[in-house]
Amino acid sequence: MNTLLKDVFGVFKFAEGLYAGIRKVLVPPKAYSWQTFIYMSVFSWVLSYFATGYIKDIIAFCGWLFLIAGTAWYTTEDPLRVPGTFMPVGAVITGFLVSVFAFGDQRDVITPRTIVFWPTISALITAIPEFIEGNDTDAKARIPKPEDRQRIIILVASSMLLSCWIQFYFVVDNWSRQYPSLHADTFERSTIVVRVEKAAKIPENGALILEKLQPIIVQEIAGRPWSEVEKWLLPENVQQRVGILGRQVIQKNLGKYEEKAMWRVEPRVANTKSGISSEYILDLLSIWIGPSSNPRGYYFKKSCEIKELVTAPNNPENKATVAEIECDPANKFIAGSPPLQQQ
Repeated sequence: MNTLLKDVFGVFKFAEGLYAGIRKVLVPPKAYSWQTFIYMSVFSWVLSYFATGYIKDIIAFCGWLFLIAGTAWYTTEDPLRVPGTFMPVGAVITGFLVSVFAFGDQRDVITPRTIVFWPTISALITAIPEFIEGNDTDAKARIPKPEDRQRIIILVASSMLLSCWIQFYFVVDNWSRQYPSLHADTFERSTIVVRVEKAAKIPENGALILEKLQPIIVQEIAGRPWSEVEKWLLPENVQQRVGILGRQVIQKNLGKYEEKAMWRVEPRVANTKSGISSEYILDLLSIWIGPSSNPRGYYFKKSCEIKELVTAPNNPENKATVAEIECDPANKFIAGSPPLQQQ
């Protein structure tokens, strides 16, 4: 019986201690405390959920201010320092909240700018108390001592440098997404970009342009009267027509990439005679004009053979000469400058 009573009282004592610990954390010891700011931020966000229009934005704005103030107060009461610096961990947490508040948005709370400005804001939050002396009720500005100034300058400058490197990462990452053809290039001589994945053998977008352009060119030529096709193949005509069709293909298939401006399409025409009939070789080129480790760049080529085709040769009344076209199934990747255009 005594053992049972001891166990019951032990459970009650444990529950009482647990309740006292939770109450100490949750119940502010006085009205002016960090818990009050946290509760006010939660209350503001609850109210903003039911509000509409600019009132909702104002209440949410106040909620962020209360959260930042409460977090900063709590984390600076007994500061834990970042190893090797005098920056409190609380300043890092507060800096993250300030960065999210200043540079986040409703669709994406954590944006690249949030991450970029985070170290610099944390360093500034760490440095601000060094310019203030006094207590909460009686504070005034002061100039830090020379040794403190050196620490502050090193901390802020190091954090700004870290922000610059983070920004550089996002810039390179954006380049890799907007200019996927750069993935096929080599970066052996680069001191700042390291390839972590296996490089593609060729820039796929350059081949894609010609694959989409080929059926359009075939439709333009196949079955048309030979005299019209020869006029179509004149240098000034074919350059204009293929250039227009090429830009349309690029805009349609590469519209989501910034690199669409780095590709251009050009034709090359050669007249080859086969007996009494004429034949033409039409080379379609997709040329990369963007940055490349090869100073002469590179391009893709697809060759098409255009021939005369006589329809109904045994029927003089229905006899006609039309064009037929046959293109190579594969594209050729060529490193170097494209051949000169015929004038």
